[in-house]
Amino acid sequence: MKEQADRGGIIVRTSIIGILANVFLAGFKAFVGLTAHSIAIVMDAVNNLSDAASSVITIVGTKLAGKEPDKKHPFGYGRIEYLSAMIISILVLYAGVTAFVESIKKIITPEAPDYSALSLIIVAVAVLVKIFLGRYVKRVGEKVNSDSLINSGEDATLDSIISASTLLAAGIYLIFHISLEAWLGAVIAAVIIKSGVGMLAETLSKILGERADAQLARDIKATINSFPEISGAYDLVLHNYGPDAYNGSVHIEVPDTLSADELDKLLRKVTVTVLEKHHVLLTAVGVYSYNTKDPVAAAAREKVAQIAAENPDVLQTHGFYLDQAEKTLRFDFVVSFDAKDRKQVYREVCESVQKLYPDYTLQVAMDTDFSEETD
Repeated sequence: MKEQADRGGIIVRTSIIGILANVFLAGFKAFVGLTAHSIAIVMDAVNNLSDAASSVITIVGTKLAGKEPDKKHPFGYGRIEYLSAMIISILVLYAGVTAFVESIKKIITPEAPDYSALSLIIVAVAVLVKIFLGRYVKRVGEKVNSDSLINSGEDATLDSIISASTLLAAGIYLIFHISLEAWLGAVIAAVIIKSGVGMLAETLSKILGERADAQLARDIKATINSFPEISGAYDLVLHNYGPDAYNGSVHIEVPDTLSADELDKLLRKVTVTVLEKHHVLLTAVGVYSYNTKDPVAAAAREKVAQIAAENPDVLQTHGFYLDQAEKTLRFDFVVSFDAKDRKQVYREVCESVQKLYPDYTLQVAMDTDFSEETD
């Protein structure tokens, strides 16, 4: 809880810095743009205001996301941060479309700009401020895993490029008396629109639910496999309920000699250790048992694994157990998403195993590679 509170405080403080800087820059740029009749600088000022609004949304989203879980939302409110990042993306997109429309109007009815030395100095200072602000905000966003801050930082860096381009246009006008204001405004707007679309697509992807971070999955598996009683960890599924907020489930493979009491103690140790080391709550830990006293089962395990491995779309087999008394053979295997027909792969593997063991009833599950844990 303390870590979450610290993270929220960092995001709020960084956002406040962004608000103050953007409001300050927007005021100066609006003054310069209006007095110099520069549509590009005016659009740049509007963009700064949208950045300030984005920072406000980030603060509100962070505060709401920090609410304690309740009866209606038992997994907490962390995903609100994704919604706030989506709103910021829409604001950026809206600012780009608005700027593009205004620039087209100026292309149709052009107006000559009137630059002063003071106006150019102000824009130059704005470029430097935005460069430092963008790097700072994005760095903090990556540190605390905040999509809203990362988006704001990227937008600020883009703004510095935009402001620099208005300086270039001013230089061209002063030297060659060629006004590129309106055309530059259109190019700036197109860049803003592209950035907004990219931010929106990335945020929507996270709301839909992406594959868990592969390194996190490998680290969790390594922790689980460090227990001497466990010979493998499989089927790891991680559910994301906001940045750095995961619940999950996993299957572990243990010898068939463990008692219920021993197994209960082991599962509790696994759950506590994973939570402490990786801040992931394992809400369910399933169990596969493997044969320890049956040489026939050991040989069958190798044969089945070989059959499955012959299919290039099978990534892994696990959970094997052979019961000679009941004539049952059970195992799971992971089929790649790259397979042309995953169900066909499942049928082919089952048919091959059934031919090898016609007297056994197969209990086979086709697993999905949720977290690249088979890498």
